[in-house]
Amino acid sequence: MSEIRVYVEGSGDGKDSKATFRQGMNDFLRDLVHLARSQKIGWTLVACGSRDRAFRDFGNALSSHPNALNVLLVDAEAPITATSCLEHLHNCDGWEMAGIEESQCHLMVEVMENWLLADVDTLEKFYGKDFNRSAIPRTQNVEEISKSTVESALKNATRRTQKGEYHKINHGPKLLGMISVSLVKTRAPYCQTLFSTLQSFITPSSSVD
Repeated sequence: MSEIRVYVEGSGDGKDSKATFRQGMNDFLRDLVHLARSQKIGWTLVACGSRDRAFRDFGNALSSHPNALNVLLVDAEAPITATSCLEHLHNCDGWEMAGIEESQCHLMVEVMENWLLADVDTLEKFYGKDFNRSAIPRTQNVEEISKSTVESALKNATRRTQKGEYHKINHGPKLLGMISVSLVKTRAPYCQTLFSTLQSFITPSSSVD
């Protein structure tokens, strides 16, 4: 394996927003980035915009980058009731998953913002005065919080702050680079799986905890 290529849903369609999101997600995954580079393995993260575009780009990469570990990272969008990520994506999106390994597909459950709720202290630090901490659910496993609840919680927690209501493009990438990765992994099992799986491809004996 010469390279890891991660195709991520998110960022919108603009060049600048994609660059900002790519930086934020790379910051969040920095332990994996550093580990890969220490083993002389290339790292490329592609901010794809829509989930359909992410799946299409990932599918193309399977042919155009056959020597790389190509990875798809998308929102689950709904509770996961299937027995695997592949089954979930096939059921929810109608995607053809034949020939794709389970280790190549990973989910942000239900959406990337679930990760943000794992680190309320950083949210409060970022938004400052008038951040409504009590609006954030205290659920230990943040992946059990529905997408609609996540959205309303962030809106209610931030709407009176100087930065204004949470904005996916303007605030999301910055927060990704700030939140505690170890805390998110503790409170988001699918995120822990993402790190553990990629780590195992890079080097079985190293740790990114």
